[in-house]
Amino acid sequence: MKVVDRILALDYGDKRIGVAVSDPLGITAQELETVKVVKDLHFLRIKEIIKEKQVKKILIGLPLNMNGSKGQRVVKTEKFAEKLKKYTSIPILMWDERLTSVEAKKSLIFLGQKTGKKKEKIDRLSAVLLLQSYLKSISDK
Repeated sequence: MKVVDRILALDYGDKRIGVAVSDPLGITAQELETVKVVKDLHFLRIKEIIKEKQVKKILIGLPLNMNGSKGQRVVKTEKFAEKLKKYTSIPILMWDERLTSVEAKKSLIFLGQKTGKKKEKIDRLSAVLLLQSYLKSISDK
């Protein structure tokens, strides 16, 4: 089996960042952790994860509006991506993340879990869904 470059997916939010990583074969996405956004410490933690997991590409969820237009969240996310570039030299790709948080909540509800106090879990699951969507798109080619 062919080993591919590992990809780190980030679901960026004002308070938390959901983190997921692809497996060494580039087939599945696994949730890792939720990083709290505190000053610039979250960038340092992301840099550590990149090193630990030998990540070669970063995927950041782009929260487009339902009609595909860019809103305030996109501007904040793009600023986050620009700042992250100062902490790493690996490629950063923005990927449409519409409805990943909604889908993550629905999945938890389906599994019988309450979502009210599970925001960190929702963030991680959103990162997983984002990465799975990307992995599917590249495997379909």
